[in-house]
Amino acid sequence: MEYLPKKTIIPIMVFSILLVSSSVNIANAESVPEWVKNTALWYGEGIISEQEFLNMVKFLIENEVITIESVNSESSKILQASVTIPNGNSDIASIGFYLPLNLEISKGTSVTWVNDDSVLHNIQSLDASGNVIDWFNSSPLNTGDKFEFTFEESGVYKYYCSFHPWRIGLVTVK
Repeated sequence: MEYLPKKTIIPIMVFSILLVSSSVNIANAESVPEWVKNTALWYGEGIISEQEFLNMVKFLIENEVITIESVNSESSKILQASVTIPNGNSDIASIGFYLPLNLEISKGTSVTWVNDDSVLHNIQSLDASGNVIDWFNSSPLNTGDKFEFTFEESGVYKYYCSFHPWRIGLVTVK
């Protein structure tokens, strides 16, 4: 595989940024200043240094000729998780526990339980004493069915399957 020299890649990258920036801002190629085109060309031909070229790119960004949208990493997180009810989960002697057995998540995460077993299961929320409470409870889930609940508060939440009460899982919300 043949690689392009660095002096070719950087101008291509800058022109790509300008092209995307132009299309996002609904501008046309005529809006790219001639000095920008010349500076990229001169860098590609080795007439100006890499530092001079990068200074030009910095100038374009600082003066919002090129705009780069920042993404808040916290708000861009997809807050989703899943728990699998594996095949064999209904058998008392099997090792088919919930996967994971203790799901650790952040507040605001939607958890989806997926029944991969060949028999019916349900999800029933439990209080600290092991009694079923009316908080996150599913109807019976056939093979392939899913149940989703969003956890908005920190805590440790127990659940089980009322058809197979020996199967207990946890969701830990931080």
